[in-house]
Amino acid sequence: MDLKELFEKSVAESKSLSERPDNQTLLTLYSLYKQGTEGDVNIDPPSNPFDIVNKAKYSAWAALKGKTKEAAMQEYIDLITKLKG
Repeated sequence: MDLKELFEKSVAESKSLSERPDNQTLLTLYSLYKQGTEGDVNIDPPSNPFDIVNKAKYSAWAALKGKTKEAAMQEYIDLITKLKG
């Protein structure tokens, strides 16, 4: 399997983990997924200062700026593999 196929398989596996990851891990998965599929953040930050969830998601994704899609995909795969135990 190539990296993209492994990534897609890991995305599917992420939906059937035996335990729900903690919020920080979910945020990491989200940001790695976005970086792996879209590259550097390409949206404006949330304008509502009380939109805590979307602000956190935006910040986590923006923190990965410059990471290649391939590196993000590999980190996502590695994290899912670790979470599967």
